[in-house]
Amino acid sequence: MPVVQRSVLLASLLAAVASARIAATYPVFSFTIDEPGHFACGLEFLSKHVYRYETQHPPLARAMIALGPYLAGIRPLNDPNRNVEGRLVMLRSGHLERTLTLMRAGILPFFWLACAIVYLWSRRYFDETIALTATGLFTLLPPILAHAGLACTDMALAAVVGAAFYALVRWAERPGWKRGAMLGAATGLAVLTKFTALVYLPSAAAFAALFYLVTVRPPPRRLADWVRERAPSFAAAIFTGALVIWGGYWFSFGKVPVWNISLPAPEFFDGLRDALSHNQGGHPAYLLGKYSLHGWWYYFPLALGVKTPLPFLGMALFGIFCCARNFSLPGHRLLLAFGIGILLPAMAGHVDIGVRLILPLYIAMAILAAVGFVPLIRGSAAGRVIAALLLLWLVAAGALRHPDYLSYFNELAGSDPAKVLVDSDLDWGQDTKRLATRLRELDPPQVSLMLIEPLTWQLAVEKELQLYYRLPRILPADASAPHEGWTAISPTVARTLALPFTPWYDKVPPTEKVGALWLYHFPVNGAVRP
Repeated sequence: MPVVQRSVLLASLLAAVASARIAATYPVFSFTIDEPGHFACGLEFLSKHVYRYETQHPPLARAMIALGPYLAGIRPLNDPNRNVEGRLVMLRSGHLERTLTLMRAGILPFFWLACAIVYLWSRRYFDETIALTATGLFTLLPPILAHAGLACTDMALAAVVGAAFYALVRWAERPGWKRGAMLGAATGLAVLTKFTALVYLPSAAAFAALFYLVTVRPPPRRLADWVRERAPSFAAAIFTGALVIWGGYWFSFGKVPVWNISLPAPEFFDGLRDALSHNQGGHPAYLLGKYSLHGWWYYFPLALGVKTPLPFLGMALFGIFCCARNFSLPGHRLLLAFGIGILLPAMAGHVDIGVRLILPLYIAMAILAAVGFVPLIRGSAAGRVIAALLLLWLVAAGALRHPDYLSYFNELAGSDPAKVLVDSDLDWGQDTKRLATRLRELDPPQVSLMLIEPLTWQLAVEKELQLYYRLPRILPADASAPHEGWTAISPTVARTLALPFTPWYDKVPPTEKVGALWLYHFPVNGAVRP
């Protein structure tokens, strides 16, 4: 078998093994807090050919999430609230677990696309060994496995932004109508996945151009010829991208709210306005015991530092050193441009709610890690021993935490990662199903809850969830004093309440943990108060 075919086959096998690991998480976890809303928006999009529930997130990933359930015959129930709608549709489908599996399976193709981009990119600029190594390292990362297994938009963004940047590079190398159209289509799909693509792609492109100018130093005439040669196909890219985006909104035309002007795809402009407003207004965030509405500039570097396996970080840092040392080579500086182009805009933003928001960065990091790792294999015997130990450590880091990839933290986070990060990095509502199983084993007459999933709202949908999970009588947990009996606390809620006093659960260690949740027990009749 030729080397290229063997390499492609092995890379596909690595992706298939990772896909099996991802699919194995589907039945373990209950839906996270964001999944029902994404599902409802996607189902509205497919069923009614409109996009009105919430426009801050574009429709592509959401449509993929809803596609499986839609083909299985599930249709909207028309609740005005998208989060309630998503929950009700799932519950009343008669097969919540199957519906959730179909939703999550819609994200798996994006994982495959991301693996393909890692492989093609690294093979293009390095060699078969680095391409295969980079793909394998990418498939071992807990954050990638976690978000590839959820019906959310983050894995889709990583894949399509990576594809769009790769298409941009290929077009810049050899412009033409075909590559221009591919660039436009890839960029349009990236924008239809998440509006942060409108920041990440130009930023990465700007750094790539800057590094080219600094390294090559083309004379003005040559640069002008370069621009002139590419202008027609770039215009084709713009036209194709705009057409793809418009088509992504069913070629709608109408007035944009607030602006009061009619435009193609008004939902796109409305969503873009909401996304900019969200970033400007900030989002409640938690880091190292502090609460903030506008976040911290160092949030994402720190999140990468504790959410990424340490051996992978070591490989990637050495890869950065190798690329900086060979900065004149296009493949090396493009990796740095893409990584910086993702990280710096994220650091400048005001929405700090998880490493998932910079998931595209792992595409570059996987190739960088391979660039740092492969020389060890090709070097001395001592280098091969070090490489084997690093690889074993990386494999064990994910395997020992299966299926809890979402709540994975490396050794730097210590024994209580909730002191560092919460939200989608630790507890995103995924463990309600596990909690219900544990409570059925304990069989208490009632339980006090403080969860992301608001089972104490007493709304119809929450009562249905209580019945579905077969939970006992539910009481809302009190942060000032514990109730007698069993209490389950969400670390995310606990760390982001910003209370004017120290709550009791900060003074008492949990009786046990159920996934990421804290479960406490205080004896009835004479409970010991903290």
